[in-house]
Amino acid sequence: MSSIRRIPAASLRTGMYLHKIGGSWLSHPFLRNSFLLVNPEDVRRIVEAGIDSVWIDESRGDPLQDVEAIGEAPYANATDAGTGRPDLPETGASSAPATAALRARATAADVPLEAELARARDICLAGKAQVEEMFAELRLGKTVSQESVLPLVDEIAASVWRNPAALISVARLKTHDDYSYLHSVAVSALMLALARQLKLDERLVRIAGIGGLMHDLGKAFMPLEILNKPGRLTDEEFEVMKQHSGAGAQALQDGGCEADVVDIVLHHHERMDGRGYPHGLREDEISLLARMGAVCDVYDAVTSVRPYKRPWDPAMAMREMARWDGHFDTRVFNAFVKSVGIYPVGSLVRLASERLAVILEPGVDSLLKPTVRAFYSIRSREKILPQTIDLAAGDCRDSIVSPESSEQWGLGNLEALWL
Repeated sequence: MSSIRRIPAASLRTGMYLHKIGGSWLSHPFLRNSFLLVNPEDVRRIVEAGIDSVWIDESRGDPLQDVEAIGEAPYANATDAGTGRPDLPETGASSAPATAALRARATAADVPLEAELARARDICLAGKAQVEEMFAELRLGKTVSQESVLPLVDEIAASVWRNPAALISVARLKTHDDYSYLHSVAVSALMLALARQLKLDERLVRIAGIGGLMHDLGKAFMPLEILNKPGRLTDEEFEVMKQHSGAGAQALQDGGCEADVVDIVLHHHERMDGRGYPHGLREDEISLLARMGAVCDVYDAVTSVRPYKRPWDPAMAMREMARWDGHFDTRVFNAFVKSVGIYPVGSLVRLASERLAVILEPGVDSLLKPTVRAFYSIRSREKILPQTIDLAAGDCRDSIVSPESSEQWGLGNLEALWL
């Protein structure tokens, strides 16, 4: 059975993969005919453009569940049944289920973390292989194009939409040998989640994901003895490493990548106070996408295992990054916190009940009330039988007191509690 189905444009919802838009390419407001719908505003734009029907690919996105697919006969214009806006119908019972689904998808992840973890692992493995291949091609003097990464970026976007915590958390568990490659996958996922939080349009959401995936490709041109050094770089070595952003931007420009993607690669190390590199840009001189890249790149770097330091716990990273005056755009950083959570999955926290717990799921209605798994008694200083607690439950009397450092508590392998 074919995975391609033709449906009314009014039945579209985020999470579906748009295979083809009816009518001429010039008649719709997008640069491409096929992409994953991750922004409710893009659904609205399709319907308001007067497009009658579209084709979706159910093998690459969510299936149609609420209404029947249509045949090859032309479908009545969506505006005939109401306003032409998928979330504000006036009449027509057939549009109500799709409207309800759209609203639900705009406010909550589709699947629980546990259900998405296996798919997230597969995407990380595929992503690692593709980024590694791009590094190899650049070292051989070949070019890489953004079109080559679009299928992977769409897979990352689909996982982030189903449950943003899954892929972001799995990619964080990289080893030193995997770092350069999985770091790119993680930054892509973080950029996509942040772009959605900022309510960017479909094109910019995708550009954010592409730029995140390709942001460090310039490291392919760096000397291996510096790139793979198992310790901190000297000042001289760091000056060499700083050339990676310019080298990557030039390589992607040579490969025909869009200017916005090149901009992310070139400027993701700029700082709001002008103390970044390569150009020392300040504030509004730095594009929104590059400011997003700066936050996502640093967060994944400080929460990852490095040869010369232990990773910060995610919640500790949030707290420390918030103190770096002049480094990040405040609006972008605040949106990043909302997209990942004050207490990201895997964070170690102290509970009011004098127990330590790890974060299992971000809170749906409150960033301060995630689902946690308590496993350690602070009073007795020993591990206890793990207990899963929804801090947002009406009968829950426990709460988070503070983020904690697993290193200070001498605790390791916390991922076993949430993976």
